[in-house]
Amino acid sequence: MEKHRNTILLVSRILMALIFIGAGIDKMGRYAATVNLMQSAGVTGSLLPAVIALELGGGLAILLGAATCWAALCLAMFCVVSAVLFHDNFADALQLAMFMKNLAMAGGFLSLAVAGAGAISIDARKRAARTAMRTGTYIPNNRDNKRGL
Repeated sequence: MEKHRNTILLVSRILMALIFIGAGIDKMGRYAATVNLMQSAGVTGSLLPAVIALELGGGLAILLGAATCWAALCLAMFCVVSAVLFHDNFADALQLAMFMKNLAMAGGFLSLAVAGAGAISIDARKRAARTAMRTGTYIPNNRDNKRGL
């Protein structure tokens, strides 16, 4: 499994990011309906731009592996809060399933926050560049650089 760690982390990030990028785009297209849904749950519709920014920005950060720990922690909290606010009718099997799905996604994001984005990420490239600059081995724009910077 260790041999495929970075590929698995990349696939994991793609799968986790897609739902949030899609949700952010959907909310932009159904803005008024989303505001009504939020208000029916007792949440002010004025928070919708922040929700869209979190879903799109967090989703893209996870996808690219940029600021992965912070993005994953923010999305984990968002999953838990939205589960509690919007999926609290446990008598409805669908709402219970959505609640559990949100908790499972929060767990996945917490795992990603701890594991990191892996080698196929912006985080890894930035980390490698910082290390190379500290050690004096960084050569900007050198295609032959063995470290892939």
